[in-house]
Amino acid sequence: MTAAVGERRFNAVARSRVLLALFIAVVLQLSLGAGVRIFGVHPDLLLLVAVAGGLVGGDERGAMVGFVAGLMADLFLQAPFGLSAMSFTIIGFAAGIFSGTILRASWPLVMAGAAVASAAGEILYALLGAGLGQSQMLSDHLGPIVGVVAVLNGILALLVVPVMRWAIFPDTEGRAGRAGRAGRRRW
Repeated sequence: MTAAVGERRFNAVARSRVLLALFIAVVLQLSLGAGVRIFGVHPDLLLLVAVAGGLVGGDERGAMVGFVAGLMADLFLQAPFGLSAMSFTIIGFAAGIFSGTILRASWPLVMAGAAVASAAGEILYALLGAGLGQSQMLSDHLGPIVGVVAVLNGILALLVVPVMRWAIFPDTEGRAGRAGRAGRRRW
């Protein structure tokens, strides 16, 4: 398999780093994330990793990261198995479609992009769940869930997007710092 011109390969080091980032996200979600609640809602770190994977790596890598993140989330949820994998794959892919526009912009646009994608991910999860017979997912609580997850994931994107850049593109270490000092900061 060869990489297209101008596209970096998703090599074994990158895959290992993505799995490490996902494992850390699971640990943080189950330990710290569950304790941070606003209106009874906590951030969805695995959804954010899928979104950040799409924003950093593009649509194909975003879908791959989203699928694995969703499978990991499905291990700990009492919803139909594969529901998170399906919704995170779609959201990772969708975030990847807009990755070039958002990542070349300033950090507030990166935060807003992550917030919008996270909100879309929560809505998609609820809609797919309702389509699979989980009608309780479309309740009055969906609005606060979407709002809180969007805000918290938008803020946390400032930490997760650089981590996912490190994970997906291990061959660019050291070069991003010089580019950042020369001009505008690159996310």
